[in-house]
Amino acid sequence: MAATKKTAKKLNPALSKPVQPDAVLAAIVGDKPIPRSEITKKIWDYIKKNGLQDTKNKRNINADDKLKAVFNGKATVNMFEMTKLVNGHIKA
Repeated sequence: MAATKKTAKKLNPALSKPVQPDAVLAAIVGDKPIPRSEITKKIWDYIKKNGLQDTKNKRNINADDKLKAVFNGKATVNMFEMTKLVNGHIKA
């Protein structure tokens, strides 16, 4: 007889499941497993704290040395490209 488990329904389980940032991303968001939504929030907090959002085109992020490592060496990325590049530094 197998026991049945009831799980609470979540809006988007992929966003709320903790994932492990790699060493490059951990320099910005920390090295503990956290949900993707928190990773995005922490990256935006870092961008705003360090004034890295482009003043003319708010969709662009001008990377400092830590973000360049996350962005595969690119000096400027747009916010949509950023999500794709960040995903490359997450271990599911």
